[in-house]
Amino acid sequence: MWTPAARAELARESLPYATSLSDAEWAVLVPLLPAPSSTGRPWRRPLRATFDGILYVLRTGCAWRHLPLDFPPWSTVHRWFLRLSQSGVFERLTHALTMADRERAGREACPTGCVVDAQAARSGGVGVAGERGYDPARRVVGRKRHALTDTDGRLLVAGVSPADLHDSHGAIALLRASRGLFPFLAHCFADRAYRGERVGAATAITVEVVEPKQGETGFAVQPRRWVIERSFGWIARCRRLARDHEATPSSALAFFVLAAAMILVRRIARAL
Repeated sequence: MWTPAARAELARESLPYATSLSDAEWAVLVPLLPAPSSTGRPWRRPLRATFDGILYVLRTGCAWRHLPLDFPPWSTVHRWFLRLSQSGVFERLTHALTMADRERAGREACPTGCVVDAQAARSGGVGVAGERGYDPARRVVGRKRHALTDTDGRLLVAGVSPADLHDSHGAIALLRASRGLFPFLAHCFADRAYRGERVGAATAITVEVVEPKQGETGFAVQPRRWVIERSFGWIARCRRLARDHEATPSSALAFFVLAAAMILVRRIARAL
């Protein structure tokens, strides 16, 4: 919820744009980003300005060609976004920040509990038709974002699929991918879409289905599951994710993971 306190935390009066990185946030990020190579042509544009351009597109939802002239050329910013996303930098960034923020909060770096859920995103009218689908439950044509978070809402693993893929199939892929990244995960909370042996037997992780109370109708906060719903709400503040505007699933995943990472960047920077 946008309260006066929340707005004050995100205020950037001393910076050219509200999406620009502060010095403390850049200090958290820069060790996790690729360093300039000792050979080859030197970078013509500072990486910080280029990263600010990526964050501007993420937060405001503008097209690449509509980047303000204060940033490097839009083609440079876009090329760097593709380079970072295709090399897995955003996923590694989120992984490192999740463990760092857990340790900052006095918890073990590797969680033992997690929550899984999916979110359907309506198509923005771009991309190959075969990479989108129709979700009859949500009446959405587009893609589906699958997420696995810890019990505090930090993103652990994410995936993107056509919207017609059932939630349980996405959960199996996430649970299997989590074994190499977070080997101590032992328990997962989920909703009724993840019932059955298909998800429960996919890995050694125990899947607990959180059922609504008997006779309960309408919206109600469910134990444990509300954490990942809150994470989806935080990430939804980025207008680029209001719809699925990406031509490829890899770009859609990159923006989703980057939005989750920036939550942790600002949280860690405020604690320094």
